[in-house]
Amino acid sequence: MAEVSLPKAPLVRVIAQVRFPPILSILRADSVAGFQEVLRSEYPFLQKNDIKNIEFGLGPGANVTDTVMWRFSDRQEHSEWRVSLGVDFVALETWRYVSRADFINRLRVVLAGVEGCFEPREAQRLGLRYIDRLEGEAVSRISDLVQPGVLGILQPDGGALETLRRATVHLMTQAQFVAEEGVIQARWGSLPSNATHDPDALQAIEGPSWILDLDMFSPETVPFKSDALVTKTEAFAERAYSVFRLMVTDDFLRFYGGAV
Repeated sequence: MAEVSLPKAPLVRVIAQVRFPPILSILRADSVAGFQEVLRSEYPFLQKNDIKNIEFGLGPGANVTDTVMWRFSDRQEHSEWRVSLGVDFVALETWRYVSRADFINRLRVVLAGVEGCFEPREAQRLGLRYIDRLEGEAVSRISDLVQPGVLGILQPDGGALETLRRATVHLMTQAQFVAEEGVIQARWGSLPSNATHDPDALQAIEGPSWILDLDMFSPETVPFKSDALVTKTEAFAERAYSVFRLMVTDDFLRFYGGAV
């Protein structure tokens, strides 16, 4: 489906992640130095995060392990783009999405850098996630912007459900769609002020909002070849966009500046 550019798009976060078998050398700064050089022109700021993983088993106590996450960002504070590297994954994320082509080109550089510097044998999971958040006037016009079947009880009907609709402040729907390219875990609905459906992915804001979160992934294990992974991510992006377009109306596209 042809992409309609939305100059005022409500897309607040996009994340691509590839998981691979653990590479312990990533724990060491000297091993990550080459990867930093690949990224440094676009993501010059490096932060090392020491992380403790806690696993509870059947026996007494917990198993605590130490690991490291390296974060490369475009800004020292309030970054718009960030690359995260752990012993078993790499992720590219943005809070300032420009276009599909821009995101894919950036991902190509990141994955080629991982392939060249660390040579993972395989990719065990590929994921691509888009989170839209509607605020302000868009929330009051939600019945014009989103398809009635998607809104469910939030769609005005003037009937017996109208009382429930007016009383609803928090409603999240979850669905899983199976596509040729992979699986889409979808969540959408209304949130009250200072609430979020996923604290790790979306910061709470003041005022009510309406969320559309499309997380497409494939758990299929494939060789870690950056070109092939990028091609698959492009297919994910196209499929996720087609689902997005099925869920919103033409008024949504016009509201956010699209030429329809």
